[in-house]
Amino acid sequence: MASLNVGNLGDYLREQRRSAQLSLRQLAEAAGVSNPYLSQIERGLRKPSAEVLQQVAKALRISAETLYVRAGILDEREREELETRAVILADPSINERQKQVLLQIYDSFRKENGLDATEGVKDGGDAGEGVGIGGAAGTGAAGTAPEGRT
Repeated sequence: MASLNVGNLGDYLREQRRSAQLSLRQLAEAAGVSNPYLSQIERGLRKPSAEVLQQVAKALRISAETLYVRAGILDEREREELETRAVILADPSINERQKQVLLQIYDSFRKENGLDATEGVKDGGDAGEGVGIGGAAGTGAAGTAPEGRT
C-alpha cells in the first residue's frame, strides 16, 4: 500500500513538473537531487524524505505540506492547520503579540469544536484558552468566562 501512496506522489510530482514546464533534469538540478533519483520518485519506486520533498516543493514553487500529505507523512487536517498557522505567522500587518493571541484564539476554537489543539495547550498551559480570548477582546468573547480568574 505504501508504494501506491508513493505512486500517487510520483504522478502528482510529474503533473506539477510538467505544468511548470520543467524537464526532469531541470527539476532535479533546481531541487539539488539526482536525475535518476527524481525519476524513481516519479515512477513510485522510491519514497523520498521530508527534506527531499521540501527541496522539490521549493523548486516547483508549491507547498511542501501538500507533498507531505501526498507522501503520507502528514494527514490533510494537519496540513490545513499548519497552513493556517503559517499564514498567521507570515502576516506582516500584525505584530508578534497579536499573532500569538490570534493563534491562542484559533487553538481555543479548534478545541471547542473537538479538533486537536495540542499545540496551544502545550504552549499556553491551563490558562492558554481563556486568557488568550479574554486578553484579546477584553471580555471573554468565546461565550464562556475565562476560568481561573478571581
